[in-house]
Amino acid sequence: MTSKTILLTGASGFVGRTVWPRLQEQGWHVRCLTRDRERARRLYGERDWVQGDLADATVCAQALAGCDAALYLVHSIGEGAQFGRHEVDTAKQFAEAARKAGVGRIVYLGGVAPAGAASAHLGSRLAVGEALRAGAVPTIELRASMIVGHGSLSWLIVRDLAARLPMMVLPAWLRSLTQPVAIEDVVEALMAAFDVPLPQSASFDLPGPDVMSAHEILDATAAAMNLPRPRAIEVPLLSARLSAHWLRFVTRADWSVAKELVAGLTTDLLARDDAYWHLIGHASRMAFAEAARLALQAEAAQGTVQGAWGHFERLRAKAAHLRGR
Repeated sequence: MTSKTILLTGASGFVGRTVWPRLQEQGWHVRCLTRDRERARRLYGERDWVQGDLADATVCAQALAGCDAALYLVHSIGEGAQFGRHEVDTAKQFAEAARKAGVGRIVYLGGVAPAGAASAHLGSRLAVGEALRAGAVPTIELRASMIVGHGSLSWLIVRDLAARLPMMVLPAWLRSLTQPVAIEDVVEALMAAFDVPLPQSASFDLPGPDVMSAHEILDATAAAMNLPRPRAIEVPLLSARLSAHWLRFVTRADWSVAKELVAGLTTDLLARDDAYWHLIGHASRMAFAEAARLALQAEAAQGTVQGAWGHFERLRAKAAHLRGR
């Protein structure tokens, strides 16, 4: 492993930052691709940073030169109405550049296929997986729904809603089911993907151990914060797109991305099976309650939330503590 090089795309993103130390520990030389090398170096320290956008064919070729494997973690959500087409075109170009560079394997982290019609975001995630798997380089596509961890955008939305709204107007579609998975388990899945026997490209789902509705996730998150369950008033006709608008006032999430994530919550996001966990010998996964606790612990280690909402959160937490005495 000491002689092998991997291209880590999306290296400054949530999953990329989390998986980087594990790749280092396993002996990979990690080439980290980012759009802004100076910012990445300032925030995350000295690494083998490579600056560029994968939409540029020259960048693809240069970044992949001499690489034995690649971890594909990039997306273009929130970057215009045509982000889906752009993502697929970029994936096709990447797959071809990887073939020319002699890359041995691509690992891609995408999204679970929905039970009903796919949102633009989920449809694009699945299409990117198909584009990569259609290339000549053997590719493992791993599909996760909500990833629980400090730094995850979907977790940030849930965390802020649970912390800030003692009462919520909830659309009926929040009864849709999903299987949230801890970032710790996702990292194990990604690391194992480079050693799984792969006669041909394949896709696998990464379900967490709990099947939960979005409403239950909010309740469990409040419990992890020692807050009372938010009171909920169900409104059957409130659409996902309309619901997304008030997120910009309540959460710290980038609204242009958050609205795409919320649009994907209107149907069940359940795994086909949990075969991959057994394949890699990781059948025991972290429960949502423990994953939430660790995410909150990691956030607390970085300091308190600032601003008016941070002040409100502390007042609410204090009130809940006094009521519990």
